[in-house]
Amino acid sequence: MPAPERAVLDKAAHENFPVAPFFLPRAWRADLMAVYGFARLVDDIGDGDLAPGGGDAALLGLDRAQAGDRLAMLDALEADLRRVYSDRAPGPRHPLMRRLGPTVRRCALSPEPFERLIEANRQDQRVSRYPGYADLLDYCELSANPVGRLVLGITGTTTPERIRRSDAICTALQIVEHIQDVAEDLRRNRIYLPAEDMKRFGVSESDLAAPKGGAQARALVAFEAERARDLLNEGAPLVGSVHGRLKLLLAGFVAGGRAALQAVAAADHDVLPGPPKPSKLGLLRAVGATLRREG
Repeated sequence: MPAPERAVLDKAAHENFPVAPFFLPRAWRADLMAVYGFARLVDDIGDGDLAPGGGDAALLGLDRAQAGDRLAMLDALEADLRRVYSDRAPGPRHPLMRRLGPTVRRCALSPEPFERLIEANRQDQRVSRYPGYADLLDYCELSANPVGRLVLGITGTTTPERIRRSDAICTALQIVEHIQDVAEDLRRNRIYLPAEDMKRFGVSESDLAAPKGGAQARALVAFEAERARDLLNEGAPLVGSVHGRLKLLLAGFVAGGRAALQAVAAADHDVLPGPPKPSKLGLLRAVGATLRREG
């Protein structure tokens, strides 16, 4: 496996939720990892987190000078996505995009969710602050919800109601990640806490740059965490709407968000020293609780 491909896929082990756990059918695992590889690659481009040396740029047909141009990289990735959906030779350039091709064909996946993920990362280059919660939800419609819809597509379980529940879960997981990564995002000059909420709780940008969160910043984080918890609860009935190993996978997604929120609460909602992470035991307990509640 080429080094750029391995560097991206290895990040699956550090997510809040299981990406492609062992108990799933092999075909599902392969398809979920193919989708994860795309989603992680586009995020790494948008965040400037690609491996040094310009290897990914070269794979996408760009020269080394363009490797630092995130918009050019995203454009090149979108062009490679079009090659995934084209019958013309020579096909996609990047190995992660070549890996995606069989999944797209086997599961009849539309290009729209992949295009939305690219557009979310374009938006990250233009927008660094969100005035209100509604604006953040619009961003999550691009950055998070397509992933859940792809999971439903891979497993052949798409219905309008499941899409609605899935969107709630995915938006919640995105908000949880934003809560955990406040300090890291600020170092990238991004704030995903709505400005209207910061004003309500009396939190300034300089407060978010402190080494530890004060009472107002912790209250703000607790408020956003409650929103995420409500969204997880809204989406959780998705778990009970499916059967077998898919039920366990979806319970893992919901439980990953709940366990992360428990870790944030255990840190007294002080996320500024670093992202609070749940333990494996905490995640397993959350999975069990979710199955008992939703199964």
